[in-house]
Amino acid sequence: MFTGIIQGVGTIQALRRHRQGAQLTVAGPATLLRSLKPGDSVAVNGCCLTVTEVEAPVAPRPSTFRADLAAETLQRTAFHRLRRAAQVNLELPLRVGDLLSGHLVQGHIDGAGTLIELQRVNRRAAGAGWWMRIRLPEAMLRLVAWKGSLAVEGISLTVAELTGDVAGFAVIPFTYSHTNLAGLRPGDAVNLEADLIARHVARLLEPLTIARPKPAGLRLAALRAQGL
Repeated sequence: MFTGIIQGVGTIQALRRHRQGAQLTVAGPATLLRSLKPGDSVAVNGCCLTVTEVEAPVAPRPSTFRADLAAETLQRTAFHRLRRAAQVNLELPLRVGDLLSGHLVQGHIDGAGTLIELQRVNRRAAGAGWWMRIRLPEAMLRLVAWKGSLAVEGISLTVAELTGDVAGFAVIPFTYSHTNLAGLRPGDAVNLEADLIARHVARLLEPLTIARPKPAGLRLAALRAQGL
């Protein structure tokens, strides 16, 4: 479980594809990764991954970790756009007793959206931020609500505008400078995770599709077998 509050920005060192998926190698701040060990979870751009190997920092190399990506992960997320040296958002799992500063995030990506724009708002104003608009995949439209929470690249954001299949977000300067948003460009794919409560509510509202067994009915052979 995560909160969508990014704790550090890492750098892709390698993304080696194979038939079953890929292996991802990420370098990051030693202060953040020093507690990692194989088997731990870490959110990379909002996607919960299992750490398979950790390498301690050896000057001049930074601390790194590796994680395996299943074919399903590559298909459902925006990881297909990642290249060597690309920046990624990192967050360690929530500890019992930690502040829940964002919202509950599972690290289970629902789909990839498309960045439409990320523009500076009123450059002259003190503390001015950015305005970001993202096109949502059709399957996620019913899971996103105005003023609701949405994790974008693992970042907990509030939906400030919702028009058709486009969601708008106000991004404060701190978020912009402490995440990978500065490196994104219009047309880039971004990982999206809907509020987990919205998922369950949507499921409850779906019509039941469970096949009910049909009654067998009476057959002459069955009656004879019972001595009737």
